[in-house]
Amino acid sequence: MPKAVKISDELANTAAIFAGVEGRSVAGQVEYWAKLGRVADENADLPVSLIKEILIARAQVRSGLKTPYVFGEGE
Repeated sequence: MPKAVKISDELANTAAIFAGVEGRSVAGQVEYWAKLGRVADENADLPVSLIKEILIARAQVRSGLKTPYVFGEGE
């Protein structure tokens, strides 16, 4: 269920810029940043660039564009 959350004008304006580049809504951009921040906080030893790549790969698998890698297969 969607919830209304107040954010600063500065954050909303910055999110609007990035949202336009990334093809997301402003809310979608803020949600993406929140998810990225949550995963980075939970995995402080991983670089943000690697976390982004993992999130992209997971989305590709969910959409059927890629298949998940299974360790030990193909050896």
